[in-house]
Amino acid sequence: MKLPDHTNLTPDNIVAFLGDIFDRHGADSYLGEQVTTSEHMLQGALLAEEANAPDALIAGVLLHDIGHYTYEFPHAAFEQGVDDCHDQAGAAVLAPFFPTMVTACVGCHVAAKRYLCATESDYFDRLSPASVHTLRLQGGPMSESETAQFANNPELESLLQVRIWDEEAKVPGKKTRSFAYYVPLLKSLVDAKLRTGQSR
Repeated sequence: MKLPDHTNLTPDNIVAFLGDIFDRHGADSYLGEQVTTSEHMLQGALLAEEANAPDALIAGVLLHDIGHYTYEFPHAAFEQGVDDCHDQAGAAVLAPFFPTMVTACVGCHVAAKRYLCATESDYFDRLSPASVHTLRLQGGPMSESETAQFANNPELESLLQVRIWDEEAKVPGKKTRSFAYYVPLLKSLVDAKLRTGQSR
């Protein structure tokens, strides 16, 4: 798989760059799930919208898996038993252009899964088979010390909610909005960071 070139990204082209990823890779199979990559991410955004979530959380869940297409690992990394670190890869690409709440949602969605598996007795049973497989590669449920550290995150509840939407966004055939619908929201977040230098 040829990776998109993100070496020349600017506030003016970041949203188009993300849209291009959706256009070119959105129909890819999503780790063996019954939905495509774009269906999964767009379903997550819709769940956030339906919950009247802030724009940053809608953007965060919409973009949470974008790192699958900006990383140096092979596209079939998970099938090969390799953690592709897509959470951190995606956050790194987005960080210069989006508020930190957006990049935190992207960068912490794997950690949030590991945290929920360690702290909620029934959460593991709610994971899809693909999520169970990736959990093993990602370190399994958090240890007691990891859990205590993650619990100190001031945005804990928002990060956990994004992870919950992530797991729920795997419904075959569910109607969603298109990526184009979210372009104004994404541009407004980029513009706000550019204008004010805000980190949240």
